[in-house]
Amino acid sequence: MTRSDTVFPAAGLSRRQFLARSAAVAGGLAGAPAVVGQAAEHAPVESAETLAGILHASLSPQQRRQICFPWDYVHPKHGLLRTRIANNWQASEPDVASDFFTADQQRLIRDIFEQLTQPEWHARFDKQLEDDAGGFGHSQSVALIGEPGSGRFQFLLTGRHMTLRCDGDAAAHVAFGGPIFYGHDAGGFNEEPGHPGNVFWPQAVAANRVFAMLDGRQRNLALVAQMPRENAIAFRGVRPAGKGIDAPGIPVSEFTADQRAELEAVLAILLEPFRTADRNETRTCLAAQGGLEACRLAFYRQGDLGNDGVWDNWRLEGPSFVWHFRGAPHVHVWVNVADSATVPTNA
Repeated sequence: MTRSDTVFPAAGLSRRQFLARSAAVAGGLAGAPAVVGQAAEHAPVESAETLAGILHASLSPQQRRQICFPWDYVHPKHGLLRTRIANNWQASEPDVASDFFTADQQRLIRDIFEQLTQPEWHARFDKQLEDDAGGFGHSQSVALIGEPGSGRFQFLLTGRHMTLRCDGDAAAHVAFGGPIFYGHDAGGFNEEPGHPGNVFWPQAVAANRVFAMLDGRQRNLALVAQMPRENAIAFRGVRPAGKGIDAPGIPVSEFTADQRAELEAVLAILLEPFRTADRNETRTCLAAQGGLEACRLAFYRQGDLGNDGVWDNWRLEGPSFVWHFRGAPHVHVWVNVADSATVPTNA
């Protein structure tokens, strides 16, 4: 049985059949004719945004009241929902793994997640979710913000150590549909130096390879005593032409060619877990604000587990680019990328 022919247990439909039927329902709701035929069985793989629209169309009125929100909805606790990010939170009350959702809808949510992340990373994300939440769907929630087809629609998946979203470019000028978060507690709240079993620790290993290439003067610039507030991922303001950003760390413009190439490799490793569209949009946004040359790289003495000089906490920051890696006591990673520093966030 192929991946696309997996049977949905509740309805006895293959994935293709279910998606075709749901798409037809969605088309009927929009006033289009509902056609389900043999051609639908051979439809191409759907994007995360298309699947999110199908999920939206499949919801009952009761379900919509609990997980659907207006585009500019301001949550009484979380603020503007479509830009909210946190290390452990629920965008709506129903648990993805609960019987609030049908088995077909649960599978759609999983399919959306799999479209947002690279196939070779699915097992690693599943390990993270098993360690942190008891598996995919447990202690996780979704929100559907805005209306599909309106140009203002976002799918949001939240839980412990995961905030992922997609919007099909409904939110102009931002990558990933807005700020995202990922992290891992690989077996103890206070991880050991080296973070055994942590699926994201190789990102810090790569960043430390850059530090190892720095000379003494560069290291003095790169090393910062105290970490900022870890969720401070709002942009610091528009960078004046020809000026650097007001952020700690070493300007990447001071790197040698080989150091710059190593940092490019770090960026590729940071983007590796995510779908091609988000990788490309991140690079486009970064280029619009001057590329890596306009960024600073900081390593923090605070939180150096084992005092071994392998920096657990570090941050790559540009005018409208923040990738903040906090490795102590376990891994939290905060990401906010745009092509304009005027994009808001309420982290």
